[in-house]
Amino acid sequence: MNKEILSKKEQLFMYFVGTFQSSAWIALGKIKNPMTEKSKVNMEQASFYIDLLDMMFEKMKGNLTDYEEQMLINTVSELKMNLIDEKNKNNSKDKKETKIIKKKKD
Repeated sequence: MNKEILSKKEQLFMYFVGTFQSSAWIALGKIKNPMTEKSKVNMEQASFYIDLLDMMFEKMKGNLTDYEEQMLINTVSELKMNLIDEKNKNNSKDKKETKIIKKKKD
């Protein structure tokens, strides 16, 4: 799938997908928000952007070039894996905090 010359429509599609991808990375706290210069995790917002990309893929099935389809699949997959990692981190952190609270009550 290594393609060096992209059509204008493919370039625009990549930019479109990249916009939502960047927003998801910001919401996952993986890159700094350019407005605040801070990283903050917002799982609900990250899920929203990932769901948008996933919905785009479902609605556009059969209308994408092989390159566009593979790029969208890879983008959504990578974001979903990072979302799961963040959820696991948060669950682990919550469990630790719960244990600390229980110890303090005892």
